[in-house]
Amino acid sequence: MMRKLAISTLGLLLLAACSDPLDTARYTLDPPAPTERLANRLGRAELRDVSLPDYASGQEITFQTADGALRSTPDNIWADDPARAMTLVLARQITQLSGATVLAEPWPLAAEPQRRVEVRVEKFVAAADGMVHLSGVYIVSPASFSANGGDVVRPFSIAVPVLGADGQPTQDPAQIARAQSQAVADLARAIASLS
Repeated sequence: MMRKLAISTLGLLLLAACSDPLDTARYTLDPPAPTERLANRLGRAELRDVSLPDYASGQEITFQTADGALRSTPDNIWADDPARAMTLVLARQITQLSGATVLAEPWPLAAEPQRRVEVRVEKFVAAADGMVHLSGVYIVSPASFSANGGDVVRPFSIAVPVLGADGQPTQDPAQIARAQSQAVADLARAIASLS
């Protein structure tokens, strides 16, 4: 009986050692609040869940190495589901930039949305060239057939440097998270201005 208890205790200690929370770093997608103000071109708009490539939708922060491979480690992860985080951050940033009422789906208000916004991301990675690349297409369309306005379809291609404290390119996950946050802020500005 004592031997089983000792083995169980040892097993629990080993398991606890393997799951040390200090070994795992969680990062948020959190751009600074916008300091500029754009015209409200969207009104009330429902933002559909952002569509991300598979490598960008996982919990681990992905980066590209010189051999072209996309790599990640379970030691550096996103604090939230990447698609959910990007959707919420985009909605918040567009609203703060323009004064539009942009909310993630499902639409929660009694007054129907005037427009729907869909973002399809084709690429979102800290590439081997020292830049975060965010590209794809966004679509803004009337929320119903009776609504005014036509469809807007715009491709986007954003590049933000990933720089360390020394000003040199880095694969530091904290700097990748910061650069990806800036890329999302740049995308929010493009959507808010329909540029």
